[in-house]
Amino acid sequence: MINAICRVTSRKSIWAAVFSIAVCASAAAQTATSAFSREMEKVDLGVSGIGEFTPSNSGTNYLKQTVAAVPSNTIGTLVQLRYIKSPLIGLELNYSFARINDTFKVSSGILTTQPPYVLGVQSKVTEYSLGYIAHGPTFGNLRTFGGGGLGAIEFKPTSGGGQGLPPEVRTGFYYTVGVEQGFSQDRFGVRAYFRQTFFGAVDFNQNYLATGARSVTTQPGIGLYLRF
Repeated sequence: MINAICRVTSRKSIWAAVFSIAVCASAAAQTATSAFSREMEKVDLGVSGIGEFTPSNSGTNYLKQTVAAVPSNTIGTLVQLRYIKSPLIGLELNYSFARINDTFKVSSGILTTQPPYVLGVQSKVTEYSLGYIAHGPTFGNLRTFGGGGLGAIEFKPTSGGGQGLPPEVRTGFYYTVGVEQGFSQDRFGVRAYFRQTFFGAVDFNQNYLATGARSVTTQPGIGLYLRF
């Protein structure tokens, strides 16, 4: 009789333990899901159209020739993934793409008898960068923001107009300021900004095009963002 009671009690204890474990697991899963949802609400994905305006630059190469580089102005695309922990603490990943034409005007020089010539190079320009972003005062429904960061900028000559030159990667530093306005409880919105990126002038790793000059690209942009 005692053994039977012990067996019944033992079975009840096992089922109680199983039930408790199931309840705890369900609560933990709900808590994890809620925590994940709260973190995802801090993430947004933005896609913008941007202008690409780069002034000409010039310098002297190793043959004492004057090399003037004249980049074309164009438009491109900027994709941004942002994580905003608080108004003053945020991170952004940037990816941009554009196609440009660089015209190099090379003089006759002092150490060479080569006559002046012009070289045109078409290339695809891609930026991969990481930056800090913070939000400032709000004016009506417009939120201000600003930030900066650094990354890599790849200049890859095209197969048709790249003159057979190799790709080149430059380190770039940027800053950005702008405004944004959210709609539908800030699930999506419009973002506009002014951005500038600084990097070494492009020479495609060719010493006859290298001058050591610095360059800056101005990138005004406007686009949409979607918050997760």
